[in-house]
Amino acid sequence: MALEAMLGRLKAGEVRAVARAISFVERGEAEAERLLAGCRSLIEERGGRGLRIGVTGAPGAGKSSLVDQMVRLLRVGGETVGVVAVDPSSPLTGGALLGDRIRMQGFSGDDGVLIRSMASRGVAGGVGRAAEGACLVMEAAGRDIVIVETVGVGQDEVAVSGMVDVVVLVLVPGMGDEVQALKAGVMEVADVFCVNKADRGGAEGVEAELVAMQGLVAGGRAVPVVKTVGTTGDGVADLIHMVRSVAGRSAIPISRKRDVAHPDLWHGRLALDHLGIAVREIDAARGFYEGLGLAVNGVETVEHEGVRVAMISLGTSRIELLEALSADTTIGRFLDRRGEGLHHVALRVEGIDAMFERLKTQGVRLVSDAIRVGAGGHRYFFVHPASTGGVLMELVEGGK
Repeated sequence: MALEAMLGRLKAGEVRAVARAISFVERGEAEAERLLAGCRSLIEERGGRGLRIGVTGAPGAGKSSLVDQMVRLLRVGGETVGVVAVDPSSPLTGGALLGDRIRMQGFSGDDGVLIRSMASRGVAGGVGRAAEGACLVMEAAGRDIVIVETVGVGQDEVAVSGMVDVVVLVLVPGMGDEVQALKAGVMEVADVFCVNKADRGGAEGVEAELVAMQGLVAGGRAVPVVKTVGTTGDGVADLIHMVRSVAGRSAIPISRKRDVAHPDLWHGRLALDHLGIAVREIDAARGFYEGLGLAVNGVETVEHEGVRVAMISLGTSRIELLEALSADTTIGRFLDRRGEGLHHVALRVEGIDAMFERLKTQGVRLVSDAIRVGAGGHRYFFVHPASTGGVLMELVEGGK
């Protein structure tokens, strides 16, 4: 489908066009960045973005059931909803059981609800790299509300905070000291605490503990606590009301909040994303890493970059094996000139657009004049070795 035609169908809100556009972004097609730029223009034409709600929490907290009930209530109010649900990838195959497609089948005949499940592809932070693009596509198609449901996360996985307007952290009774263990990370970015499965004993205790630790956890912010039962819908109306209230109280306009969400924690901060290693044959090279007990998360071909890519999880970062599809490619020429070895170092950054403009203003030598879209839909750009001390540096957008 031509890009202009796809954007036209998105503007008309066609459900199939939305699905195809998100797949386009997930695959990292050559023109994916142009598509996303077109989506941003459509959003501006519509008068701005809708409300994005992030729903995150530990595995088993009942996030999917809660999201299902939220969507039902929003539809009763006549609002159109998009759901981006991220499921964990298998470390062996790279695949995922897209559970929300099973749990939320009740909306299959409702064009006012768009549900897109996607695999995390081993990315830390609770959301996959293409999630931001999926949100933009849904907003371009006119969704009033977009809900991002993360995989089950731990205390330092807060990437969702950089791509939504309001973060709902779901907790359940029985966590005990785990609440204290979580406070150093994900609890700091919560805008609303949701004590789900409140029909169980201990819900009042969790609520009391959250209230008591407000000063420590949130730096003095008064974070509201709402009790819900995701299986029955009890308390979900109160949760939605509180989310809207928090969004309305924000000193930052909703259309800009996600771009500067929690700047002290994320905006502009760097972390190691991966090491890119050029190899002649991935199949020959992967044996060493598997011998170390590391898992290769599938092999992906990126035609427009002329490479096959294998990602190997390594704690909160990764190793990226790069095999050239032909000699006349960037990796092919690198191998011919230098042989196998370290090709680049990739750093993860929140607010990649601002970072790109800042480096240009500072006169840093960039390899390309625009942010590109790569494997899995992640956005990136390269900095020339002349500006980094001799190493090719890739900056990758975090939280996608």
